[in-house]
Amino acid sequence: MALYKKLEADLPGKVAVKIHSGEEGNQNYLRPEYVAPLVAEVNGTIVECNTAYEGARNTTEKHEKLMAEHGWSEHFAVDIMDAEGNDLVLPIENGRILKKNYVGEHMANYASMLVFSHFKGHPMGGYGGALKQLSIGCASTAGKVNIHSAGESLDQYTVWDHVADQDDFLEGMAEAAETVVNHFGNHLAYVNVACNLSVDCDCCAKAEDPCMSDIGVFASLDPVAIDQACIDAVRNSTDPGRDHLLERIDSRHGTKTIDDAARLGYGSKDYELVEVEF
Repeated sequence: MALYKKLEADLPGKVAVKIHSGEEGNQNYLRPEYVAPLVAEVNGTIVECNTAYEGARNTTEKHEKLMAEHGWSEHFAVDIMDAEGNDLVLPIENGRILKKNYVGEHMANYASMLVFSHFKGHPMGGYGGALKQLSIGCASTAGKVNIHSAGESLDQYTVWDHVADQDDFLEGMAEAAETVVNHFGNHLAYVNVACNLSVDCDCCAKAEDPCMSDIGVFASLDPVAIDQACIDAVRNSTDPGRDHLLERIDSRHGTKTIDDAARLGYGSKDYELVEVEF
């Protein structure tokens, strides 16, 4: 909480707090108590979107049930932003990969967003952090297919028939994330929690256990800087498990998303790291 307050973030009006609800069976996702003080501080609503693949989160009914089982709806107001299956379509001007981004329709109901991310590895993106939350995380079911297919499809039932070239997928994520940044303007803040550092995402029902020790909590007003800082912290770690995580990140070209986001101009890889002891 003290770390977040140092940001002096401008989050007026109705505040969405974007979290990852955690796939059924996943042991590494961040539990509700991690984010509870922040939700109270900003008087926020927990928001999520449905997935585009089999599991416990690909329909609103199943996702709501899981969020209750994982404690989210017990403690907070919860909003699945694409609950009715409708999209808010955000244009991508001059997009090389995508021309439109499809996010949960309810995003239009919020004036601000606090992006709360579990930094860790990811089987497709290499790593997951703030940029993934802005892109895949805020995308509706159709929007997730759009990103994974590099704009070729919106059909969740054939999503794996249209898997994009890896680098196109990563660049598409950066393009999609930019639309959410543009939507909220300066009314965004980011918290990355670098703990439970598995090579797998919280979307995996069967994830590897963490391979290295926790690093800490990062906060920023810049989604590029915060993800770059987390990557750098892993690279600079002396923990023997870091090589396993770095192999996952590097083998998927994971930092390309950061590079593309910086190139698009909505964040910077250059940052000042201010360490805060509590």
